[in-house]
Amino acid sequence: MTLTKPNKVMSLYKKVTSYPFGKHIFSKMVARMAPYFGTIHPYITDLTVNRCECLIKKRKKVQNHIGTVHVIAICNGLEMAMGTMAEASIPAHLRWIPKGMSVDYTAKAGTDILCVAEVTPEQWQVGDMLVDVKAYDTNGVVVVQGHIKLWISEKPKK
Repeated sequence: MTLTKPNKVMSLYKKVTSYPFGKHIFSKMVARMAPYFGTIHPYITDLTVNRCECLIKKRKKVQNHIGTVHVIAICNGLEMAMGTMAEASIPAHLRWIPKGMSVDYTAKAGTDILCVAEVTPEQWQVGDMLVDVKAYDTNGVVVVQGHIKLWISEKPKK
């Protein structure tokens, strides 16, 4: 078994989260990279290679007219989880870009929402890749599930 050196994002996560409020600081750093993510005040609760969990607190800014977490806010959280997972996990010789998202709304989102993006190591191949994404309420009920399609390609030779 060979151990590979963590990439820059995973190294940064491990370093920053070793400090008090580290997950909060890391979450703010990621949200600044893509400012739209800041609209949901995301909080990365866990990041490992091939998996990321991102929490969206139920607050007025992310609610719809019936008082549940708006599905677009949830999709934003799912995209943040996917992007963070991809940046922390992709093999060094590859790069990625999102191509689309397909989700189903499976239940009302009446609580805080945990967005999870996950792949298997074997999925990191050139071509289309489907990232499994799910959003859970605080009772563990899946409120949104689907896939984010990525295009995986080789990095250009330098």
